[in-house]
Amino acid sequence: MSVVRGWCPTAHRPMAAGDGLLVRVRPRLAHLTRAQAIGLSEAAAEHGNGAIDVTNRANLQIRGVRDDRWAALIATLCALGLVDTDPALEARRAVLVAPDWNAGDDTHRIASDLAARLLELPELPGKFGFAIDAGAAPLLRDAPADIRIERDATGGLILRAEGRTSGIALATGTEVDALIALAHWFVASGGIAAGRMARHSATLPGWADRDIVPSPPGIALATGPHPLGAVVGLPFGRIAASNLARMSVDGHGIRVTPWRCLIVEGGVATEQTDVARLHTDACVGAPACPQASVATRALAIRLAPHVGGQLHVSGCAKGCARALPADVVLTGRDGRFDLAFAARAGAPPVIAGLDAAQILARFGAA
Repeated sequence: MSVVRGWCPTAHRPMAAGDGLLVRVRPRLAHLTRAQAIGLSEAAAEHGNGAIDVTNRANLQIRGVRDDRWAALIATLCALGLVDTDPALEARRAVLVAPDWNAGDDTHRIASDLAARLLELPELPGKFGFAIDAGAAPLLRDAPADIRIERDATGGLILRAEGRTSGIALATGTEVDALIALAHWFVASGGIAAGRMARHSATLPGWADRDIVPSPPGIALATGPHPLGAVVGLPFGRIAASNLARMSVDGHGIRVTPWRCLIVEGGVATEQTDVARLHTDACVGAPACPQASVATRALAIRLAPHVGGQLHVSGCAKGCARALPADVVLTGRDGRFDLAFAARAGAPPVIAGLDAAQILARFGAA
């Protein structure tokens, strides 16, 4: 059975995995300065195994940290300004920011205001988070969040509770007041038991229950040139620390996204490879994850070119790599795979108990 822990690792509360501790870094404004990116890369190589994952919350996850190196790593990350020295404050920084912000625009202004007022938030469940998505059109619609600030069809800003199709209009300067108030309502109305806003069935307070529909989502980032520099894709959302350092040397800073890619500020686009892998979701799998009973990424690499739609290979039923349905989903169970279509990880299988060779043969990839 997969163990659903109900919380995400943070810097001060790492999570044990098969390859060591996972230490999660939440860059402010989804941004690393050049010095921060190089410093984080060096710390990941010195105190971890040199692998860094980009999560679907636009966090950076340093892998393979030994118990006796964790304290030194945290000290370095705090000195770089990437982690708060106060664990309680760090735990409140579950803020997802649309990465294409410009200094002084609404996303930058609101996210900066929220960062200064985090201590006004109540104690929230470990996976509860916020999305500040105030660009011309929402970009973070499919990224995990519980309270969202985004655009409506007229260009105005709205506050919307996840799981609800509409929200309320926001006057300039009141956005964070409304966000904090809705977070307090969530706790006061029993939301802690539900864990996430979308699972909380309580009726919204009257002031937060309006019929303003958000704008259709904007165009997703594509690898290649970008107004800020260049978008670089990361197969399976992973990058070696040495490569992140090299990338940082070539640019002015790094923007972290929830889509397995980075924006290199001032960077120059290079030819993209492994296109199929960029459109395939696969968790780290066994043996790096103790929840997984199967290796995932080697199979995903071989299978990806032979799957016409979205492929998801999950080491267990939790589906950490992708919460949304995929055209083809393989879920690890007891050392073999269950195959389903147009489903999430852990869905009832069409065919159960396949090994890797049988899967490859079925899709003509053997």
